[in-house]
Order: sequence, then C-alpha cells, then structure tokens
Amino acid sequence: MRAKVSAFMAAGLLCLTIAPRTHAEADSVFAKANAEYAAGHFREAITDYESLVKAHQWSTSLFYDLGNAYFRVGDLGRAILNYERALALDPSQPEAQANLRLVRDQARALELAKSWPEEHLAFLTSNQYAWAAAAAFWCAACMICAFYFARRGSVVWIFTLLLLSAICVGSAFAVYAFENGSTGRDLAIVTGKKIQARLATADNAGAVLVLPPGSEVKILSTRGNWTYAALPNELRGWIPAESAERVRL
Repeated sequence: MRAKVSAFMAAGLLCLTIAPRTHAEADSVFAKANAEYAAGHFREAITDYESLVKAHQWSTSLFYDLGNAYFRVGDLGRAILNYERALALDPSQPEAQANLRLVRDQARALELAKSWPEEHLAFLTSNQYAWAAAAAFWCAACMICAFYFARRGSVVWIFTLLLLSAICVGSAFAVYAFENGSTGRDLAIVTGKKIQARLATADNAGAVLVLPPGSEVKILSTRGNWTYAALPNELRGWIPAESAERVRL
C-alpha cells in the first residue's frame, strides 16, 4: 500500500516539474521564432512556429505571428488560415482582424455567407457562450431551489430567474448557430493555389467554382483524397482533401 502511495506521489511531483519545463521550452522556441522573424528569416520562423502548433502550444499571438510569417513568404492561403485561427481564440484581436481583411483583399479570397447570429454575436467565442449558458443554468437552478425551500419569492427574484433563463437559452442558441454555421467546427481555408471545386471526385470532372487561396469552405464529408464542401455563393463541390485545412485544430 505504501509503495502505491509513494509511486502516486512521485508521479504527481514528476507532472508538476515537467509542466513548467514544457512551458519554458515553448517560450524559448517562441522567442527564437520571433527573433528569426525580426531578422527577416521568415521560413525559419515558420518552422519554429509550426513546431509549437504541433506541440499544441496554441495562443492568439502564435497564430497571429505565424500568419504574418506566411504573408511575408507570399503564402496568402496559410496566412489567412492562421489569422482565422487567432480570431477563433480571440474574436476581438484587432491586429488579426485588420491583417485578415488586408490579405483577403489581396488574395481575392471568397467567403461563405454568414448567418444572422454569426454576423451579430461574434464578439464572444462558442466556448465563451457555452460557459455563459452553463453559469446561467446553475444560477437559475440554485434560485429555483431557494424558491422551493423559502416557499416565497420577491418580484426581483422572479425577474432575475427569467433573465438567467433567457441568458441560458440565448447562449445555447448562439453555441448551436456557431457550431453548425459557416464559422463552426467544419470551417476550412483553402491553402492550395488555383483550386477548382468539381462536380465529382475526378480531376476531369466539370468545374463548379475556382477557389483563390484563403477562400472559406465548409467540410461536409470526405471520400478518399477528396472532400465534399459547401462553397461560397451557395454552391457545393468536391475539392482535393490536401488543398484545405480546418481552422479548428
């Protein structure tokens, strides 16, 4: 028994020592990549930034800086992809918003039509709305329990309960709209050049739409090396699977 307890404590101490070390190593790589970017070594900076992405050391600053590096080497599709990833973490990031608009205009990238909630409720992320819905639900549940035991309630309490219920329902609706809309989990960015969406999974199939780098698509299904996607202009078609990357990792 004592041996098991000792092993458990040793494992816990090991985790506590490894986590700060991993964070420190990530900071070191990030600082190195920033120095390479400042020196004009953009491809080397991209390599280091991408190593942090693969290590799941994600942050708004990382994706923003990676987008800048890709822009510097002329890869507009991946620049847009990483600005989108930065904004998925923080929709209010002004530098990423400005650069995204600039590069989209330069690449002539096409965008998916956004629903009303995506247009007007994008000041919070889907995760933030989920937290708001959960917090409102549990606060409302506590108030209902208080009503039950007190067997009376003031007008203010009733109004607060209705307000919490509205926040819960509204936030849940926003989560559903974001997750299933054009900016949801299936949103992808075209990173290839001169990509043509086609009617079937063949290179000689009829073309539906030409997608400039950085264009938005919504992945619907995958068949072999092809992806069936919702396209801008309310169209649908097949594109090579390697030609687009999801915004959400």
